Amino acid sequence: MASYKELLDRLYEKVKVTESSERFEIPKANVRIEGNKTIVVNFSQICSRLKRKPNHLAKFLSKELASQAIVEQNRLILNRKLNAKMVNEKIELYVKEFVICPECKKPDTELIKEKRFVFLHCLACGAKHSVRSV
Repeated sequence: MASYKELLDRLYEKVKVTESSERFEIPKANVRIEGNKTIVVNFSQICSRLKRKPNHLAKFLSKELASQAIVEQNRLILNRKLNAKMVNEKIELYVKEFVICPECKKPDTELIKEKRFVFLHCLACGAKHSVRSV
């Protein structure tokens, strides 16, 4: 039988490290309008802060804002004139649905795809909830 310390060490090897932040702030989009296009200049920073793939967030914004979205370099180009308020509201909706854990309200989560279903797995409390696929 393994000792307590050995079991504890084995457990820590399997557990993923989470960033424990006291207060999580949703990043605000830096929006610029050029002609009929809306450009989110800080799109890559938003994705890295949310720990989500740029294509996932871009697809969500494309559907929610009814506009074609193209990820180019570190920015997102939407083929429609939109103000910053609209874009930020949709990013907040994305965070509530795909980032924040419904159980413990922490942002330390990851998206896991199992067969045809997508789950939000919380690294802080271990909860697992299904989310809609984008």
